Amino acid sequence: MLLRDEGCTHATDAQPGSSAVANLTPIVFVVDDDDSVRESLEALIGMEGWRAECFASARDFLARPRVETPSCLILDVSLPDLNGLDLQKQLAGERLDMPIIFITGYGDIPMTVRAMKAGAVEFLTKPFAEDSLLGAIRHAIDQSKANLRDEAELQALRDCYASLSRREREVMALVVAGRLNKQVGGELGISEITVKAHRGRVMEKMKARSLADLVNLNARLHPAPAT
Repeated sequence: MLLRDEGCTHATDAQPGSSAVANLTPIVFVVDDDDSVRESLEALIGMEGWRAECFASARDFLARPRVETPSCLILDVSLPDLNGLDLQKQLAGERLDMPIIFITGYGDIPMTVRAMKAGAVEFLTKPFAEDSLLGAIRHAIDQSKANLRDEAELQALRDCYASLSRREREVMALVVAGRLNKQVGGELGISEITVKAHRGRVMEKMKARSLADLVNLNARLHPAPAT
């Protein structure tokens, strides 16, 4: 169910555009300097109904503009310019919506551990079974869809928060910190009635159904720093 208010949309069960994103043909990016590997993977990916985009180097791939489409990256470890592990490190934090599947002609335990600790979905050694790769791709695409959905929901939440006035944000901050209306009024130098009015607008604009809901929304907007 979607609730709309003055241009601010907060999804409770769905997100505007989320169904459209889910219906887009997923893109499977392939970065491998071996022509035959790229060609065979492109054919395999196409047979599954996905769209393949292949690159011979990490630099070529990085030059490709980002897309808001469910996707994953099949990445060779050994590349002529930037190797796969370094590319993974460069993408970390920027492309959470694009899970990585490593493939390599050789691999060792430290290499595999490093890749998996950094968030890789799978680490396959050539030659690998097609079913193993296809299973990894399906898992990666499902993860990509979930990440894109979460990102869209968070952006909608930020839009709702941006619609608050300065005073409404001040009231919200104190309310989610556990202050009572009387305490909020005392700290801000306003009447309790005025606090109630601001609080009501905050609840409406943030689409919060309860105080607990507002606290949870605030936690998503302002996550506690990792310890």
